[in-house]
Formats: sequence, structure tokens, C-alpha cells
Amino acid sequence: MFVGVFLLKRIFNGFQIIHDLIRLRWVPEILKSIHYGNHRYINILESIPEMSHTELNRKLSLLLEKRVIGQETKDNITGYVLLNFGEDLVHIFHHLEDLEQKYFEPSA
Repeated sequence: MFVGVFLLKRIFNGFQIIHDLIRLRWVPEILKSIHYGNHRYINILESIPEMSHTELNRKLSLLLEKRVIGQETKDNITGYVLLNFGEDLVHIFHHLEDLEQKYFEPSA
């Protein structure tokens, strides 16, 4: 019985961590942008229409704090990279998109 309760608590805690991040506006878009090769601030901003500088700064700070992304400097240019947690989140986003396509997009 104890193992079952412990397992359910871990599942809930894991879900809560992911939910707290992906429910925030722009976080999935930012992570996917970095995943697709937009590592510099300006490239991330340009890849997400209608996102403000202020909002990008807030979200990047949060993602750095939560260790979803990291900063990397190369040739005096600072960029952002996905850490393992960020890669895992992008993987989850892809699965969610697959579910949407499989179950919710109308058949042709």
C-alpha cells in the first residue's frame, strides 16, 4: 500500500512541475524555438510573433531559474541552450501535438 501511495505522489508531483511550466504563456514556444536552433535572444524573439521583450525576459529568467535552459557564451555571443529538463519538455510537447493531430484534427 505504501509503495502505491508513494508512486501516486511522485506522479502527481511530476505532473505539477510540468503543469506549472507549460501553463505559462509562451514557455512552450520559447523552448521549441531554442530546440529548433534559435539560441540568441533576438532570434527567439523574432520566432514568436506578438511576444514582447518584457515577456521574453521574464520567461527566460524563470526558465534559467528552474534549470530548464542554460546560457552559453561562444565568440562573445551569449545564447540559450536547452538543458536535459528542457529537452524532456520539448519531447512532451511533441507528443501532445501528435495526440492533437491523431484525435482532434478532422480527417480529410
